[in-house]
Amino acid sequence: MSETVSVEKQLADFRRDMEALRDEIRKVVVGQESVIEGVLTAVAVGGHLLIEGVPGLGKTLMVETLANALQLTFHRIQFTPDLMPADLLGTHVVMESAQGRRTFEFQKGPLFSHLILADHINRGLPKTQSALLEAMESGEVTVSNESFELPQPFFLMATQNPIDMEGAFPLPEPEVDRFLLKLLSVPPTEEELEQILQRTTEGEPFRPRKVFDGRRILDMRILVRKTPVVPEARRRAVALCAASHPDSPRAPEMVRRFVRCGAGPRGAQALVVAAKVRSILAGRHGAAVEDVEAVAHPALRHRLLPSYEGQAEGVDPDRLVDALLEGAGSGSSAATSP
Repeated sequence: MSETVSVEKQLADFRRDMEALRDEIRKVVVGQESVIEGVLTAVAVGGHLLIEGVPGLGKTLMVETLANALQLTFHRIQFTPDLMPADLLGTHVVMESAQGRRTFEFQKGPLFSHLILADHINRGLPKTQSALLEAMESGEVTVSNESFELPQPFFLMATQNPIDMEGAFPLPEPEVDRFLLKLLSVPPTEEELEQILQRTTEGEPFRPRKVFDGRRILDMRILVRKTPVVPEARRRAVALCAASHPDSPRAPEMVRRFVRCGAGPRGAQALVVAAKVRSILAGRHGAAVEDVEAVAHPALRHRLLPSYEGQAEGVDPDRLVDALLEGAGSGSSAATSP
C-alpha cells in the first residue's frame, strides 16, 4: 500500500511541477498550445524538438522562456551558412603558461550546455548540421579522436523556417529522425494577436521565475520510463509505424503512393514515451490507445519521407498521418486505463 501511495504522490508532484512550468511559459507566450504541450513532453522525456514555422511566430521566444524557467545552462546558436562544426563543438587551441610552455587544450564550444537553442537550424550547411548527430544520440561529442560528455540533462530544441523559403537547406535524414517530435508553430488568432500587442507594447516584459532544476528533470525521466503502457497501446504504436512503410501490407493507399520511407524504431519509441507523458498529465497512470493516437502527428510527421511523386504533389505530412490513423485500424474502443 505504501508503494502505491508513493507512486501516486510522484505522479501528483509530476503534474504539479509541469503545470507550474506550463503557467510560466503561458505568461510570456500567447497561444501555441500544441507547441507548449510538445515542450513539456520533451522536458519530461529528455528528447529533442524541432519547431517549424514562418518567422515572427515566437519559436525562439518559446525556447528562451523555457530556459529562463529552468535552472539549466543555456546557449543560443544562430545557424548561418558560414557556421562550421568547430563553432558548435569547440576546438583544441595552443595555450602558453607563465613559464613559456605551450600545450594543446580543448576549448569547449556552445554545445556544452544543458539546453541548446539551434535557431534557424536549416540555414546551416548539412556539414554543420551533421555535427549534432552524436550529441543528439548519445549525449557526447568526439573531437580529434577524443570523446567529451555533455552535461545532463541535455536538450536540443531547434527552430526552422519552411523548407521552401530562400536560404534554407533540408536537414539530413538521420538528424531529423533524432528529433523526438516535430511541432508546427501557427499564426495567432485575432484575439491572441491583441494579447501579444498588450504584452509587448505596454509595460515591462515578464520574466518567468525558476520552476525546477536539472535534478528534478532527471527524476521525471525515471518516472516516465516506469509508467506502464497497456498492450493495446503498444500494439497500436507498432501498427502505425509498420503501416508507414509503402511496401507494408498494412500501408494505406496514400502511403504507398506518396511515401518513400516510413518511421523506424525511433518513431515507435516517440509514440510510446509521448503517450506516457500525456497520460500522466491527464491524471492516469498508464498510456492508452487514445494517448498514442493523440501524439501521432508530432511523432511521425517528420519521419514520413516523401517519394518523388509526394514531393511533386506537395503532400502534407499530416494528411499522411491521418491516413495512417484511419487505415492502420483503430483500437481506441479496446483500450482502458490500468
